[in-house]
Amino acid sequence: MSKPSRKSTTNDNASDATRASVTFPAALYEALEGIARTKKVSVAWVVRDAAERYVAEQAAKQAK
Repeated sequence: MSKPSRKSTTNDNASDATRASVTFPAALYEALEGIARTKKVSVAWVVRDAAERYVAEQAAKQAK
């Protein structure tokens, strides 16, 4: 059996991106929508920004 393929899409910030499906509690999603509305960006952009910051923070902690 072969591995299931991963869906990829082209993004302005990355030549090879992977799509992910995430389920949020309603209150968290509403907060993300509010942030996105304020910044005039998509919820996906807010989630990517948060994920990038979290990964960078964890990498810095592990480097110590």
